[in-house]
Amino acid sequence: MSIQLDGAPVAQTLRTDIRQAVSNWKSTGVQPKMVTLLVGDDKASELYAFQKARWAQRLGIEFDVDRLPADVDIADLQGRVANYSADSQVHGIMVELPLPDGIDKQAVVGHIHALKDVDGLSPCHSFAQASPDSALYPATPLACIRLLKHYGYTLQGADVTVVGCGQTVGLPLIHLLIAEGATVAACHEHTKDVRSHLRSSQIAFVAVGIPGLIKADMVHERLTVVDVGISETESGEVLGDLDAEATSHVQAFTPTPGGIGAVTTVQIFSNLMHAMNLQRQAGLI
Repeated sequence: MSIQLDGAPVAQTLRTDIRQAVSNWKSTGVQPKMVTLLVGDDKASELYAFQKARWAQRLGIEFDVDRLPADVDIADLQGRVANYSADSQVHGIMVELPLPDGIDKQAVVGHIHALKDVDGLSPCHSFAQASPDSALYPATPLACIRLLKHYGYTLQGADVTVVGCGQTVGLPLIHLLIAEGATVAACHEHTKDVRSHLRSSQIAFVAVGIPGLIKADMVHERLTVVDVGISETESGEVLGDLDAEATSHVQAFTPTPGGIGAVTTVQIFSNLMHAMNLQRQAGLI
């Protein structure tokens, strides 16, 4: 029988750690604060921004949502980001994605101070740093690693397949897995036989965003699948990349919803705590 690796207990443990870290900062006279810039009227981005605001309040973190119109001048947007970067009272900065058409993401994200980039979008974090401890990585790949460790998995020496090599999940996840000592096969749109890689792996991370992409005949009973992909049907049903039928053909899997997403939202604030430690080392706090 397959084991379901729920994200809720992982998130709860992480919240406890964050509350303690926030308390420690406050005891030194520092109030942790994060700002997210919400540009335009994308409903999913708005929902996520205010969901984070609610969690921040529960964790004792000050959280501001800076709302801007879709037709905001790029120079104004960059100036706001630069001002937050220079503000010693702001310790973490995010830009809600996707941005409206015509606004280049990197042109905006590039103005975030590297040590306040809690979303880990800067290339200096995800691709240039040899050690994850000295960088800020995107929350989702970090949540993937955290969930497996919570359930007692050892990544060192493990044969792992990553399906989907996007810049916010797949690529930084590959770096993190290598840092953990895993042997990684990276599958993407040009991979000829994804099944053969999955069939020879112990652990698989799937982050494509195609519902039911991974079928039962592509997996095996000793495989653990971390399903990062998430899609919503016209009827409002939320689905992952792992086909429902395939869940009974693997050793363990993360559900969608209720898996990685539950951990990712909290991981953002763990990133903030890590960012603040890096800022303290740099003399910014």
